[in-house]
Amino acid sequence: MLIRVKLKRFWSGGPFWLVWLKRLAAVVVLWPLLSTVVYALLPVPITNVMIFRLISGQGLHKSWTSLHVISPLLPRAVIASEDQIFCSHHGVDWTEFQDAMDSGGEGPSRGASTIPMQVAKNIYLWEGHSIIRKGLEVPLAIYMDTVLRKRRMMEIYLNIAEWAPGVYGAEAAAQYHFGKSAEHLSAREAALLAASLPNPLKRNAGHPSVALRLIAAHIQNKMEAIGPYLACLD
Repeated sequence: MLIRVKLKRFWSGGPFWLVWLKRLAAVVVLWPLLSTVVYALLPVPITNVMIFRLISGQGLHKSWTSLHVISPLLPRAVIASEDQIFCSHHGVDWTEFQDAMDSGGEGPSRGASTIPMQVAKNIYLWEGHSIIRKGLEVPLAIYMDTVLRKRRMMEIYLNIAEWAPGVYGAEAAAQYHFGKSAEHLSAREAALLAASLPNPLKRNAGHPSVALRLIAAHIQNKMEAIGPYLACLD
């Protein structure tokens, strides 16, 4: 009874602005915890990154496609490019994370950001480099990796990632860049899409620069060697 009274005082006590500030804080904390459980079964309708892009006038073209319909070459390319121990870590690659912190920058680079960290950032946070964002991103990634199966995490990532300005999801990206379904992507096309992910606003998978083609060729070579590390997608 005493605990209940104290909780009531906490939530209703103080000036009007403080009461609503506490309620807003509770929503901010509970929203990712509860919605992640929902996203284990249902598609993610929109992400913070999509909203920010819309506000900046980028538009919104997206299509949700089940992982079993997407060419298996695409998740292979993404893992080879972005998160080679995706199947074995628990949301964060602590070795890469520590190396990035030790390098003296403001925080880990994209190279240290695992797929769960990027999913957490895209859905709930914002872009840019800051210790504050990274401090929120790490626990969210660990939580999401605990709640979601690896296969579902990959499915979500491939469907919310931005592949060109305002273009989200593997199906929309395949149609936009190559005029075909994501189901029929070749190894080269999958590698080009993966290579564009770090900067989809400037890297065009459909009309790649010489530098982007070289990055994609490197990814394609790595794709052939990571077969044993893809068991979590079966």
